[in-house]
Amino acid sequence: MASYQIRKYQESDRKTVLDLFSSGLLEHIPATFRYMLILPQTLLFMLGVLLSVFLVSGSWLLVTVSSFILLVFLWFLAGYTWKKRVKAGLSTDLADIPKSYLSASGSCFWVAESGGQVVGTVCALLEKNPPPGKKQLRLYHLSVALERRGEGLAKALVRTVLQFAREQGCHEVILRTSVLQYAALGLYQSMGFQKTGHSFYSKFSRLRGTPLLHLTYRFPSAQEGGL
Repeated sequence: MASYQIRKYQESDRKTVLDLFSSGLLEHIPATFRYMLILPQTLLFMLGVLLSVFLVSGSWLLVTVSSFILLVFLWFLAGYTWKKRVKAGLSTDLADIPKSYLSASGSCFWVAESGGQVVGTVCALLEKNPPPGKKQLRLYHLSVALERRGEGLAKALVRTVLQFAREQGCHEVILRTSVLQYAALGLYQSMGFQKTGHSFYSKFSRLRGTPLLHLTYRFPSAQEGGL
C-alpha cells in the first residue's frame, strides 16, 4: 500500500483539488441514469409515450427514434443536478478556498498527498445555526482519486475531521450525501454516522426520487471516552 500524508491545503494544490471535486461528483451520473431507468414512474412514462407514438404513426422506426430521444432526455436529467452542484461549488466556497476554510478558527481544508500528488480532499466548517446547546462541525467535499480508493484514504480523512471536531469541543459532526453515493454512505455509517433526515438539492432531485441524506456523528460523553 502506497504511503500518504494528510496536511492542510496550499494554493499550489488548487487545480488538482478542483479536478477531484468535479470528477468525484460527475462520476455519479451513470448510476443516477440507471436508477432513473428502473423507477416505475419512468417506465410508465416511457411506455405511454412510445405507445402513443406507435398508435399515431404506426411506424416502428419512429418508435425506435423516440426511444433514443427519451434516453437522451433521461441522461440529461440524470446529469443536471450533479453538474449544477459542481458549478455551485466552483463559484462559491471553492472559488477562494483559503478565505472559505483557512481564515478562521473552527474551519480547515485538508488534502491527502502521496508521491507529491494530491489524491484526496476533505474540509469542515462550524455550523452557523446549530440546535440549542450543541456545537456542530459540518463535513464537506470528501473525495478520493478513483485509482487510490480502497487504501483507507477516505477513512483517514474522515478521522482527521472527527479529531479536529473533538479538539474544537464539538458535540456532533454533520454532513449530507446523496442516496446514490453508495460507497460514501457505507463509509460514513461504518464509522458511526447515523441517518437523521433528508432533503432534496433541487426539483429535479425530487422528481428523480434521489434525496440528500443527513448524517450525524455524535461524540461519546466524557464518561464514555473519546473517539
